[in-house]
Amino acid sequence: MESVSTLVQMGGYGGYVWPAYGISAVVLALVLVASLLAARKNEAELEQLQVVRRAGKQRNAAAQAAVPTDALSVETKE
Repeated sequence: MESVSTLVQMGGYGGYVWPAYGISAVVLALVLVASLLAARKNEAELEQLQVVRRAGKQRNAAAQAAVPTDALSVETKE
């Protein structure tokens, strides 16, 4: 039991070391949570952008299908 007490006291510096470890652990946990939330937000935004892009491609394909092929050819006079 004395070895545990010695570990906690750390030669008189335990009062400084353990709070530093605690603060570090809290900060790391907050960084992890913030990163996960940002990743979730970015994935949702990416999904929305992909939906918009797919809709635009479908709209363009439908518009190109409606244009007659002879309207796309260009006549040159020589």
